[in-house]
Amino acid sequence: MSHDPQNEVSPKTIEQVYRPMTRRTFLKGAAASMVGVAGLMAALKPLLELDSGAITLDELLQKHYRQLTPEDLRRIMDNLAAKAEKEHGVRPTLRDLKPLDGVEFGYALNLTRCIGCRKCAHACLAENNQSRANPDDIEMSYIRVLELDKGAINLETSNVYYNPETVPQPDKYYMPVQCHQCRQAPCTKVCPVQATWQEKDGIVVVDYNWCIGCRYCMAACPYDARRFNYQKPTIAKEQINPNQTYLSNRIRPKGVVEKCTFCLHRTRDGKYPACLEVCPTGARVFGNLLDPDSEINYILKNKRVYILKEDVGTQPRFYYFFDK
Repeated sequence: MSHDPQNEVSPKTIEQVYRPMTRRTFLKGAAASMVGVAGLMAALKPLLELDSGAITLDELLQKHYRQLTPEDLRRIMDNLAAKAEKEHGVRPTLRDLKPLDGVEFGYALNLTRCIGCRKCAHACLAENNQSRANPDDIEMSYIRVLELDKGAINLETSNVYYNPETVPQPDKYYMPVQCHQCRQAPCTKVCPVQATWQEKDGIVVVDYNWCIGCRYCMAACPYDARRFNYQKPTIAKEQINPNQTYLSNRIRPKGVVEKCTFCLHRTRDGKYPACLEVCPTGARVFGNLLDPDSEINYILKNKRVYILKEDVGTQPRFYYFFDK
């Protein structure tokens, strides 16, 4: 059989054929096939007037974060800051902090020292501008603190609704669980529009302007580390943290899945995560896994380390350890 070069399908054509469809690619096609912007806006009016507030056609047609030019991103962040000021009364300072060279972040938590006070969960809420009706509402916190019977590691029998005013109980121990920033992250593999991915410093991030809220990532996560915004975020003006970055703690819209990013707006700026700074017992350790002299590497080399759900093969960058 003769070879006919004209019948070959180029890699570019294959990529185009199998490229995942999103609301943005759909709208781009619609925009190209309609005559005039006025007609397109009229056709899209029901989509643009969502419960979470009106969104612009420009927002819907926005490129994925990894395709944006610095100028594009600056314009988008200016628009997000203006929108936050209009809706919440505070204009944040939005930045885009890139991963640092030679850095892979890791976290370790001392189960011997944790007393279950939940101060880490409250600090996470405040730092990351998470939705909450009142200061005691930690439902959206990226950190769940589990109370377990001493000698047991059965999470099915753990209690997340214990009274933090009565801790620590002598027959209990406490295990905070958050995003493990997995090397083999199942959440990134199931996203149909590639709205979540892992960066070179190990942090799994989300482009909240690209997320379609399907929640596949929530179902895939073995650590229950993602939260879905079922309604427009509730956060008081005086509770807003204005120090924000595009991929971390900016105020998220309704209908997206959000998660812990090891406070990348802090850690990529040379600071510790907020949850570590408030821990009253020094149970948390954070650092660079690529630095052989870092505190996190000392823990991994010299302590009895436990990996939660190691059998699922996620290879997390979050570790638990004991003093003895």
